Amino acid sequence: MLNSGKRGRPSRRVRLEDIAARCRVSVSTASRALAGGKGVRADLREKIIETAKSLNYKIPTSIAGRKVYLAASSAAMIDHLRSQFTSYVLEGLNERARTLGVELVTRAIARADEEVALLEEAEADESVAGCLFLTLDDETVLTLTSGFGKPIVLVNGDDPAMRHSSVTPCNRSAARLAAEHLLDLGHERILFLMRRGRRTIERRFEGWQDALKARGINPAAAIEVEDWLPELAAEAVAGRIATLGLDFTAVLAAGDSLAVGAMMGIERAGYHVPADVSVMGMDDLPQAAFHNPPLTTMHIPMREIGAASLDLLLDDLGGMDLPPRRVELACHIVERQSTGPARA
Repeated sequence: MLNSGKRGRPSRRVRLEDIAARCRVSVSTASRALAGGKGVRADLREKIIETAKSLNYKIPTSIAGRKVYLAASSAAMIDHLRSQFTSYVLEGLNERARTLGVELVTRAIARADEEVALLEEAEADESVAGCLFLTLDDETVLTLTSGFGKPIVLVNGDDPAMRHSSVTPCNRSAARLAAEHLLDLGHERILFLMRRGRRTIERRFEGWQDALKARGINPAAAIEVEDWLPELAAEAVAGRIATLGLDFTAVLAAGDSLAVGAMMGIERAGYHVPADVSVMGMDDLPQAAFHNPPLTTMHIPMREIGAASLDLLLDDLGGMDLPPRRVELACHIVERQSTGPARA
């Protein structure tokens, strides 16, 4: 039984999911109806609004026509031009914004003073509903948000202190699933290839460790590169083989671009994928299917990350005083021809 709380005050137990269930619609439909978005029949919108009112769920005055600031890090802007991961996140975010009639205002943030200026501007402008921080999640950035009076959601970001809500793929469990896939193919010497620096990538590193430790294997073989460029990954892998010999039978890369570089390095050293070494990536960018051989990878729901981030921010406008939430979206393996059974 739902508790409606004191008369005239919104219940802290009523959620958007409850309203959707009462009206037998999806959560996204309920969200669009209450936010004044497009694509909901007039009679159904009225039913959803009346149900929300009967449960004392505070309805946002009108999200349509309001603005949301999208603050993007320098890394996100570079990635947008290079690997396309950010492009697909932005596609999902922009599509959701159009559905809800929300205006996205994008700002690149490279310095602390730029962040402070953006927060002050957003605070002062009543038409701004809140802020989305795209790959902006280091401690300096998050410290500066203290005292900001509007919702902030981290997009593809990670806040260990849970000061703000966030949406990411399930990085740690996805990497564990990827490593377990290689283990099940008979690979025990699995090299992890990564670029350090962001917590989301550290979660993938931890997932690789989890899988090996669970099988009683010491996860000691890891290579770090300075950037996500395939050429750097190729040099690192070829250099390891030249120094230590082929001391691994599989490579799990923290991103598809590094996996492509690993394949280049293996071929450069005179070996073949997957006959000698299996290679697996993470992201499932469209071009992964067109490499030679096509890349086995973990599919990351990039567009859905963007859409879910805006929905999470809009939930905070419903007057429910919800605590920060961490939403992790499920990932799955896309098996292609770059992986196979471990060589004898």
